[in-house]
Formats: sequence, structure tokens, C-alpha cells
Amino acid sequence: MKGKPSLFHHNYLGLDAASLKRSLLNRLLYEMGKTHVTANARDWYHTAANVVRDRLVERWIDTMRSYETSGSKRVYYLSLEFLMGRTLRNSLLNLSIEEETRQALDEIGIELERIENEEPDAALGNGGLGRLAACFLDSMATLRLPGFGYGIRYEYGIFNQRIENGYQIEHPENWLRYGNPWEFPRAEVLYPVRYGGRVVNYRDARGREHFQWTDTQEIMAMAYDIPVPAYGSNTVNHMRLWSAKASRDFGLRYFNEGNYIKAVADQVASENLSRVLYPSDTTAMGRELRLQQEYFFVSASLQDIVADYLRQHEFFAEFSDTVAIQLNDTHPAIAIPELMRLLVDQHAVEWEQAWDITVRTFSYTNHTLMPEALETWPAALMEELLPRHMQIIYEINHRFLEQVRHRYPGDTALLQRLSLIDEQKERRVRMAHVAVVGSHRVNGVSAIHTQLMKQTIFKDFDQLQPDKFINLTNGVTPRRWLNQINPQLAKLIGEQLGHGWVTDCERLEELRGLAEVPEFVERFRAIKQDNKKRLGGLIAERLRIDINPDSLFDVQIKRIHEYKRQLLNLLHVIALYNRIREHPDNAHIPRTVIFGGKAAPAYTLAKLIIKAINDVADVINQDPAVGDRLRLVFIPNYDVTTASDIIPAAELSEQISLAGTEASGTGNMKLALNGALTIGTLDGANVEIREHVGDDNIFIFGQTADEVKQLRASGYHPRTFLRDNAELMKVMTMLGEGYFSPSQPDRFKPLIDNLIEHDPYMVLADFASYCACQKRVEALYLDPLDWNARAIRNVAGMGYFSSDRTVHEYATKIWDVVPVTLE
Repeated sequence: MKGKPSLFHHNYLGLDAASLKRSLLNRLLYEMGKTHVTANARDWYHTAANVVRDRLVERWIDTMRSYETSGSKRVYYLSLEFLMGRTLRNSLLNLSIEEETRQALDEIGIELERIENEEPDAALGNGGLGRLAACFLDSMATLRLPGFGYGIRYEYGIFNQRIENGYQIEHPENWLRYGNPWEFPRAEVLYPVRYGGRVVNYRDARGREHFQWTDTQEIMAMAYDIPVPAYGSNTVNHMRLWSAKASRDFGLRYFNEGNYIKAVADQVASENLSRVLYPSDTTAMGRELRLQQEYFFVSASLQDIVADYLRQHEFFAEFSDTVAIQLNDTHPAIAIPELMRLLVDQHAVEWEQAWDITVRTFSYTNHTLMPEALETWPAALMEELLPRHMQIIYEINHRFLEQVRHRYPGDTALLQRLSLIDEQKERRVRMAHVAVVGSHRVNGVSAIHTQLMKQTIFKDFDQLQPDKFINLTNGVTPRRWLNQINPQLAKLIGEQLGHGWVTDCERLEELRGLAEVPEFVERFRAIKQDNKKRLGGLIAERLRIDINPDSLFDVQIKRIHEYKRQLLNLLHVIALYNRIREHPDNAHIPRTVIFGGKAAPAYTLAKLIIKAINDVADVINQDPAVGDRLRLVFIPNYDVTTASDIIPAAELSEQISLAGTEASGTGNMKLALNGALTIGTLDGANVEIREHVGDDNIFIFGQTADEVKQLRASGYHPRTFLRDNAELMKVMTMLGEGYFSPSQPDRFKPLIDNLIEHDPYMVLADFASYCACQKRVEALYLDPLDWNARAIRNVAGMGYFSSDRTVHEYATKIWDVVPVTLE
């Protein structure tokens, strides 16, 4: 195949409106079996998707051939989540055929927006971890890097969130109900994944010890490929997802005996493995299923990577020179012992060489500073499910600790802290330690996160191997998070800078001078106002809440968690409510506070926070004394599409986690990129955002990470802050004693008790500083010209936070991969 010219390169399907129209009508007829008279909106969506997919396939095949002939090093990004969102509009923009497709559909009598709404969000992730992975795939393709994602083809997402009587109710998120036109099933790409059994060891005639993993249960992993197109070039990479299939579909003996349930029991049990994203880990069965999921996709991916390597190589000496594997958090960390198993057990590579290959192949991204969030597994469970891997982990640990013991003789405490096995109470495998020891690079995702990571959770490792730890601040793709979701603003920027900014975000800095030009500021303000009116219309339509489009749109959209401190925001909302009621004749800045986010199904306090938001909203939004001066809105089922509706309209971005708890955040970047001013703590990427947008263009409040550490060390007493703040006392009393829940006065007592007795994220300590900062927000909002000038400076300062910059840094500092230009 080497050097063979493409079958398609000089004869790609047309991208003009006439060619697209012809393809649409042909696809509708021959693929869907419909005519334009009988087709419904979903038929047209699938038809349009297939027409676009046809054009991606040609470029995809050419891209893969170029990678093969160039012999380039490849990057494999292993992630348990890929939060891709909708694909149709993204593909149209990346291929530069949005207007041509719109024209073709218009001529048929179909609106592009109408069929776009038929596409469900791909439910392959939950939060920032999965969205970051999706941004990285986009950037790898756009930078022409040979990069591929590996994950699980979940049939159901985490859940579809509905709000019923103010409570979050979880419903199945069956995103594949009508099929996925973007995927290519690869029935021939099938790998066995094994669990359980036992390990038999023996020595051959040469005295070499061998390990045979036997008597296992087997599940098959089948591949599904989804193309990932670059913006502005013909490069198309892909994401490969694994679906669980039974090794035996049907028990004929049971069927013939009339036991129909038993006949298909093995198939059902096997295929449950890829059924649901993040099964609950509150039960032993749920925890076991999650570990099975992690190993399932890792094993299939590693087998696939090795098989691809062996198609062009006979020996493994060049493996780490042609393969780079990135672990997105600890979920795929079992890949390290799995690669060792494949090399040592299946390909007879000596341990020392196999370990050298493994370490030079893997790198690990850490996403959390919270010790409780660092994944660990009971050793007993690992020994039962993956007995050979536990042997390998024990051997890795033994050899590693011997090295430590040699450098620091007699330091037993250090050995205990560094060990891959936590020996306290129940013996547990520390997967973050496995990832650190088995990788040649470990990166944090913001400057402060990396600094704290080296000072806290990985302090001992950093002292042992200081060159291993580096910072690569996260980024977001400007293609989706500005060019796609905010077309009016993208057009305005393009008029000033040309369209090159979409792939060269540093050019956004050229907008800074335009913040001093009143005409440009006015056009910017008008676009924001249009976006606010659009969001207001969606809220009125879906939630039956009328909001004032001239109010300040104050937005906090993220996973509901105590450390994100949605409660701090809510307490301030109640304080605003009290001020309006107590001083109705004062000039109050109209404000619409918008929340969105999901709470984990078993996270009781987080779900109670959602209920509190909705109960407070019911009172405020119906109080005639307040009118449209204050509105509180919880938008349900937050996902990529919902974010795309909210972000262009946001004016104030709430990034208010306790300093030292948020690794980076990417919502802060998306909101600032679209002209929202940030109110936040010096946490995560907020620190660097301040550096890039300027101190005067961001609202900072609260304790620093050092001050948090000092307060904890001296003894934090939440009651002190409550006692010294009358406004806070009143707000807490109202929430805790039933003002917003008269039918159940003690409904929110668990929230109040937790704040008063524990307050682990220091909500009460930061309340006064937060309220004072919000008053500075209101003072600035009185001057629209100044507010919007500062919003423009935020957009101008966000070039650094493009995922293109981040991925380029990964490529040069970790992966050692270079772009490949198509032949």
C-alpha cells in the first residue's frame, strides 16, 4: 500500500450547493427509502449527516494513508469520557460548507436549524473531563497531528435530568435510540477481554518464567469509529469506541429446554458492560462494574494499538518511538500493567525492556487535588477480577520501592507514602500512584494546580523525580466555543481580523485596542443583547419564566458539587432578595441568575442544593414586590447543546470554587471567550485568566490557597463568620427554617447544619468578600460602555486558552509528535 495514490484525492464529492442538493435527494431516496414529500425532520437529519459523512470518509482514508506512508508517531488518548455534543453543525463548519448546505436544503424546502435539533448530544461523558477530551480531538485534527481517541460506546449517558417538583429526577439517556449516523461499526475489529480465573506460572527449558492467565470469563470488545474532522484542511482523524459483545450469543441447549431467559443471560450480562456511563459506585456490584468498564476499554485499546504496531514492525524496540499513550485521569491507569502483561506474557519481552518501553510510552494527566477523588481499588477485588494484573502491580511496586529504599535507607514512612498499595485498613491499589510510576511525564492542568499537586498529593514523587512533573494549562476549541455557538460575534471578529483567528487564537489580542472604539463596543453590546433575547425566549418557552433582557445575566453552569459552591451563589441571591424587599425604592441592578448542572444520583447534598435553588426560585419569581429586578432560573439537563445556548448570552461568569480545589476549569474559558466577565477566586485557571485579561477586567474575591491552608491549620470555625455577619445570619435562618419551604420547614436543615458544623469548602468564610465583590460588579454594570469594553478585553485575552496551544504543548513537551500534511 505504501506510496499508492488515493482512490479519491483528485475526485472528492462536490462541496457546492448543487452537488450537496443532489446528494441529499439521492441519500434520502436510497438510504432512508423516503421522498421529500414523506420524509420527516429526523429523516432529513440522518440524510444530511450521511451526506456530510460521505465527504469526511474520503478525507479520512487519505489521512490514514498519509500517516501510514509517513511512518509518523501516533498519539492515543485514553479517556473514559468524550463529551462530543452534536456533530452536524461542527462538521459543516470544519468542512466550510455550512452556507452551501443551508442553500441546498432551502431549495428543497427544509430549514437547517430544524433538522439540527433532531440530533441528540452524544452521551459519552458528563463534565469537564469529557469535554476537554473532545476539544483535544478537535485540536489534534486541526493541527494535523496523528491523534486518536479511545473510549466506550455507552448506550446510555449518565442520565437525562428532569426537574419534578423542584427535585432532580434521573431518566435514562438513550441517545442511540434512533441510531448514530456518524459511526462506522467495525465487526472485524474484535478483541477478547478477560476477567477472573487464575494464574499458572512455569519455567521453560531455558529457565525463563512464564505466566498463563487461565479459566477466565471472556467478553468481546467491538470497535465503532467516529470521524473527527480538522478545521480548514482535509485531515480527518477518528475516535474509536468499544461496545461489549457476548463471546457466545445464544445458549441453544437452554432454549431447547424452554429456558428462554437463561438462553440469552450470558449475552445480556456481557453487553451490560458498555450500557451505562458511570454506574453508581455506592454498591459493591456497581464498583465492580466500574472497574470492569475501565479494564474493558483499556484492554481492547491496548490490544488494538499493539496489533497496529505489529502490522509494520516485527520487534518492540521501536514501540515507544512510534506510540504515545495519554491517560486522561486515573480511570485508564490499568493500561500500565496491561501493556506490561501484553509485552511480557504474550510477546516474551524481558521485564526490564518491557518496563522501559511502558514508561516511555505513557503519560498521565492529573485532574484533581482532592485525595478522596484519587481513584483506589480494593486489592481483594483486583485480585479476583484481574489476578495477573495484581501480580504485575505487586512486582512494579516491589522494584520501585527497592529503588526508593536504596536512595532513602531507613525511611519507612516514605515507603508507605509512595507505595502503590495503601496498607491502612483495607489494602487498596492507588491508581494515581500506578499512573505516576508508570509514566515518563505527569502534568497538571493549570499553573496553580500543578504547583499544589507537587506540594501536596505528589510531593514525595516530585522530590524523587522532579523532572517528571510539568504544567500544561487546559484550553478549549475556539471552533465550537466561539465560531459555532456565537456566529454573530465570530463574524464581527472576522471583519476586524480576517478568519485566520479560528486557527490562530493569539490574534484575538488584536481586539484589545478596539475596546477603546465606541462604534465597535456598541456593535459588541448589540450582539450580546441579541444573544440574551434569544436565551430569554428559550427560557420562556421551556420553563415558562419571563426574564428581563436588560438585566445582568449572571451564570453558573457546571456539575453540582459542594466544592463548586453553588450554595455561596444561592445565599447571595437570597441576600439580594432581602435587600429588594427591605429597600424597594432603592435603585437595584436588575439581575437574572442562571444555574445549570447535574448532581450525581447518589450525591444527596448536591441534589438537595438543586431543590433549594428551585424552591428559592419559586418564591422570588412569584413575588410582586421583586418584579423583574431579580429572577432565579435553573435550566435542566445541562449538556453541550444547553451550554451553547447559555454561554453567548452570559455577562457574569461564576467561577467561585474554594481556592485550591478546582484543578483548572474550562467553563471559565468558554464564558470569557464569549465576552462574560469572571467573578471568581484565585483557583484553577482563574489565576492565569486574570494574567491574560488584566486585573481590571475580572472580579476576584475570597481567600487564596495559602490563606485557606492557614485558616485550616489554625482551626476553622464557621459559626464565627455566621455570628459576625447579620445579613448572612438572616439568609441562613430563612433557608434553614422554612421560609422557602413552608410545607416542610426543615427540608434544607442538612445543608445549613453542614455549613455551620463543618463547611468543608468555607462558604461562610468567603461570603462577605463575595458580597462585596458583587457590589463592584453592580457598580460597573451601571456603565454599559465600560462594562462592554472590559468584556471585549476578556475576549482579546483568551487566545492563550485555545486547546490548540495546549495540544501543541503536549505534542512538543510530552508526545514528541509532529504534524503530517496530506499527500
